[in-house]
Amino acid sequence: MKKVLSVILFSSSMAMAQVKPSDDNTKSDIRYNLNESGSHYVKVTFTNQAWFRFNENNPGTTVLSDPKSNTFDIGLRRTRIQLFGQITDRIFFYTQFGMNNFNKVSAFPSYNTAGTPSQRKVAAFFHDAVGEYEVQRKGTSFIRFGGGLTIVNGLSRFSQPSIGTILTIDVPVFAQATVDQTDQFSRKLSIYSRGQIGKFNYRIGIADPFPIETNGSTPPALNQNSVFSQRRNHKQFEALFIYNIFDTEDNTTPGYMTGTYLGKRKVLNIEAGIISQKNATWRKEAVDTLYSNMTLWSVAAFMDMPVNKVKGTAVSAYLGYFDTNYGNGYLRYNGIMNPATGTTQPITGVSGTQGNAYPMFGTGSVVYAQAGYKLKDGLLGSQGTLMPYASLQHADYERLRDGMNVFNVGVNWLIKGVNGKMTLSYENRPVYRNSLVANELEKYARRGSWTLQYQISI
Repeated sequence: MKKVLSVILFSSSMAMAQVKPSDDNTKSDIRYNLNESGSHYVKVTFTNQAWFRFNENNPGTTVLSDPKSNTFDIGLRRTRIQLFGQITDRIFFYTQFGMNNFNKVSAFPSYNTAGTPSQRKVAAFFHDAVGEYEVQRKGTSFIRFGGGLTIVNGLSRFSQPSIGTILTIDVPVFAQATVDQTDQFSRKLSIYSRGQIGKFNYRIGIADPFPIETNGSTPPALNQNSVFSQRRNHKQFEALFIYNIFDTEDNTTPGYMTGTYLGKRKVLNIEAGIISQKNATWRKEAVDTLYSNMTLWSVAAFMDMPVNKVKGTAVSAYLGYFDTNYGNGYLRYNGIMNPATGTTQPITGVSGTQGNAYPMFGTGSVVYAQAGYKLKDGLLGSQGTLMPYASLQHADYERLRDGMNVFNVGVNWLIKGVNGKMTLSYENRPVYRNSLVANELEKYARRGSWTLQYQISI
């Protein structure tokens, strides 16, 4: 009887410890405290982003060999589980498991190496597996060292975004500069240090990039335009420095910088970041193979603060300049959760131009801006409030005749903050074709897509 009673009491105390209200009382944590004060703990989170999308396809698009001028698709943009915790005063661990871009054609044909339809079942993987050791802490200031598979890097806050707190329907993916080329969905095997010293936040690291041959696609052929090299691989060096003018930001997890605080903090930051790698790309010139260093840097400002604390209104904004030097002529098309599988109108010198793709990455420069305004709390009664937003990506890439503009407008329905929200978004992008000038692309049309996202996060 005593043993049974002990088990009941232990189970009850564990259940009470696992659900702990957060400071702002907008969500509950699935958490198990390892000590009485709760400073040592293990925590689990879950996020799911389901997309329902109508897309005006690029000319010539096919879906499993059928021509399609437009598509409607249903997919999972992201499904993630995080397990992390503070084991001692100095030891912290973080893991994340999940999948991305899962729709009916998302795995076709990269993983179908055996000619069977089983590729749809291999999408989930470990995004992060990292451990940290804190060498010093004084108040809000700290210095930590860590290593493992991680998204911690330089360049910008959007190179390591907190996906559950995104202001727009999606992050500006161009800022995840080597995504699925020499990394694993923006993660690399790295050793790093990060910390907060007064008003300064920093992260510096060395990453060991993955070889381009292991990304699941056939590497692009060596040609006159730079592509990621298959020889002379070197480590990446990266750093991001942020000056917090007002409040400091949340630094619990490695990387993962917040998209919007919904007015819960008064944040105004100035940042500068860089990623550099020797001989990252190569190209062919006559009979010679030439290597180029990759140097990517950015400067930006980020603001997120309340406008009227009583009403709960808030503003969030970001403006950044990115200098993106991958090497001469580098240009890469990408389409988020692309609903198409092929095209009958290929463009010389690039691949993957079907569906919703556009030249997202390239050697040149990018200006990116976004802004959103959270309306008053309780605008929709017990069903929450709204937060409209807009974003613009303006790129000047070497191989594009004119500057490229991609804009997005939408509205977030914050049913329960970011823990339960719906987002309706419209994106408009340019369509390109071969120019009369060799190795150059010119605009000749535009296409759009409507997306409804339902996000659940805890």
